Amino acid sequence: MRRPPRDPNLKVPVFKNIIYALKLVWQNDKRLLIGYMINGFSANIFMLYIQNILFLKVLLGILDKGSSFESYLRTLVVFLVLSVSLMGVSCFTSYIVSASTKNVLKKLNNRIFSKAITLDVECYENPEFYDKYQRATNVLAWSYYDFVCSCVSNIVSAIVSLALVIGTVTAINPVYLLFLAPVFLVFIIESFKSKQVYKRDLEMTTNNRIKAYTQRTVFLKDFSKDMRTSNIFSVLMQRFKAAIDSNVEILRKYGLKLFIFSTVSSLFSEFIPIIGTYAYAAYQFVYTNTLTVSGFSVVLSSINAVRESTMNIARNFDMLVGSALYFQNLRDFFEYEPKITSGDKMPEKFESLEFRNVTFRYPSAEKNTLENISFKIDKGETFALVGVNGAGKSTLIKLLLRFYDVTNGEILYNGINIKEYNLDAYRNSFGAVFQDYRNFAISVYENVVCHECSDEEKAIAEKALRQSGIWKKIASLPKGADTVLTREFDKNGIGLSGGENQKVSAARLFAKDFEFAVLDEPSSALDPIAEYKMYENLIEVTKNKTVLYISHRLSSAVLSDKIIVIGGGRVLEEGSHSELMAKDGKYKEMFTLQASSYNNEKEETEND
Repeated sequence: MRRPPRDPNLKVPVFKNIIYALKLVWQNDKRLLIGYMINGFSANIFMLYIQNILFLKVLLGILDKGSSFESYLRTLVVFLVLSVSLMGVSCFTSYIVSASTKNVLKKLNNRIFSKAITLDVECYENPEFYDKYQRATNVLAWSYYDFVCSCVSNIVSAIVSLALVIGTVTAINPVYLLFLAPVFLVFIIESFKSKQVYKRDLEMTTNNRIKAYTQRTVFLKDFSKDMRTSNIFSVLMQRFKAAIDSNVEILRKYGLKLFIFSTVSSLFSEFIPIIGTYAYAAYQFVYTNTLTVSGFSVVLSSINAVRESTMNIARNFDMLVGSALYFQNLRDFFEYEPKITSGDKMPEKFESLEFRNVTFRYPSAEKNTLENISFKIDKGETFALVGVNGAGKSTLIKLLLRFYDVTNGEILYNGINIKEYNLDAYRNSFGAVFQDYRNFAISVYENVVCHECSDEEKAIAEKALRQSGIWKKIASLPKGADTVLTREFDKNGIGLSGGENQKVSAARLFAKDFEFAVLDEPSSALDPIAEYKMYENLIEVTKNKTVLYISHRLSSAVLSDKIIVIGGGRVLEEGSHSELMAKDGKYKEMFTLQASSYNNEKEETEND
């Protein structure tokens, strides 16, 4: 079920989320929860009850009865053996917990990454998605899964030790239970406190994302030149300061509430139990003589153990509730279902592609980006979509590749609606080069073939790099095409220019076996000579294949079998280059203007 953005005021199912978190950990590595449970029981029961209460009670009882030294010594030996044994168990389980924590982190990270790659492209244009994504990753970054296991084990073991301590005190005098009763109110108070902390942190998410964006941007190479040649840094710093100021206001908003909760919690967990118990124990011991020395010592030790147990439970309960609230974000993220769903059909060899009365509006937009678009591309045709920037050309590609689904109308692949096809198989039918190309901090070879490659695949990648016009540059590098792009992770990496990066990106198309090439401004960062050479190679590699060019440069359109001119989200004209020039319409106006501009540049170059 697709979930809406979560309102901080909505009730979050805390205990369901705790169970969800424990199941998630158990599925990935059950040793983590088991290890924490063993550690919790060995620490709480031994330290709070056996060591501080039971052992003291036994020893003082021996002294009260006047037993032999041998009895006292035997008790010490038993306690020593028990202590050493539990210490060994604790060391071993601590090692297991450390290893399994890393294993759970690895598996959950992989699951988040796998989920992220299935999300709709629409999510990346939605600020609410980034907030949700950040909160989901915070579960891992801040080890909330670790907190849940630790807190549950501490709470369970502390409750058991608390029950043992209370049982011991009750055996001495049931009246002491009256002074211990207020500690149970602490859990209710801490629950309310945790929800306030969660709401506070939820309100701060967007501000924290703005802060993180500014911190990240300042260190990125892509922005370094603009930072130093403009006033943009001051604008970012103003947003950074505004985010901090907003967080301060949020902290003030919740500060008084959290202070009151903490004060009341301390009153019920420490002041009333300690003062009441100490006073009554002193009364029994001094005035009524109904409490022995051993009983008096056990009562005083017990109240400290009760205080430690309740504080331990309250503290862990507080962290557990907070962690469970954050796990709601991880649940929302994992349970998100993409709008773009896969069909069952496998695409056959390409024969035709048709846009039939396609209208599209972006989710947050007030008006349509495309309006009633219709055209058809047949096998082997070279097709060009031209128009000014913002005309809707790139949106057509997003619809074609099902990054979005049409609002109205349909897109047909071989006469079948593209929604019926298996999504991955359908997208793999196309070879694509995008306008907003991106290369990655991996080797040049891996950037071209998009995975770790064999020697045979390296030969294919080399041929593709030659066809894109970048091989000479790459071959001159000390490690050739094994060189990592960017120096972010490798000091021996290489930083390429915008045009060189685009050539590497374009090489992916040359290296891929495809029937239908989609070229979205494939030469936007190239100079005219490099552009001409690339188009020559594109013409060669796309012989007998279907090609869809998208460009505001019309040099590619001249080579196309059919041209569609788009403006304002509508089809303005359609035909071949000669037909559109004869129409004396928008295409001729654009072509004449670009030709004139190019001739002027050429004359200026020759005069220089």
